[in-house]
Amino acid sequence: MFCPRCNHEDTKVLETRLGKGNHSIRRRRECLACSHRFSTVEEIIREGLVVVKRNGAREEFNVPKLTSGIRKATDKRPVEMERINLMISEIVEALQNRFEDEVPSSAIGEEIMKQLQSVDQIAYVRYASVYKEFRDIDELAKAIEQLRKGGKSS
Repeated sequence: MFCPRCNHEDTKVLETRLGKGNHSIRRRRECLACSHRFSTVEEIIREGLVVVKRNGAREEFNVPKLTSGIRKATDKRPVEMERINLMISEIVEALQNRFEDEVPSSAIGEEIMKQLQSVDQIAYVRYASVYKEFRDIDELAKAIEQLRKGGKSS
């Protein structure tokens, strides 16, 4: 494992913990050259999960694309990077548990909105406004009203 600060290849593991749901391992490391401390996460990556888009097209499941959408929604919001990473892990795990080989893009969007709704309501509205393609301010207002009532927007 290379140090992210000095790129030295030797690090030592200071602490190892099981991640949430016991599906990952989190390690605290220290660089032997510069003493920089950092964390790594080891997860099982299931190969071959395919996303079925709304138009029927298929593409490989892409975690960086999922991450990008969540980061855009949470931009300039008080959501820590660690919480975003945990959210991404939970979304991927939930999808892998529900779907064997193919996952509808709608299931990905719904899972992201479910997570964002519990983390940051503004990020949820940002994501939902793009995902649900609101046509006008009334649709957005309806989604916000549902959020205020504590329900899911449809």
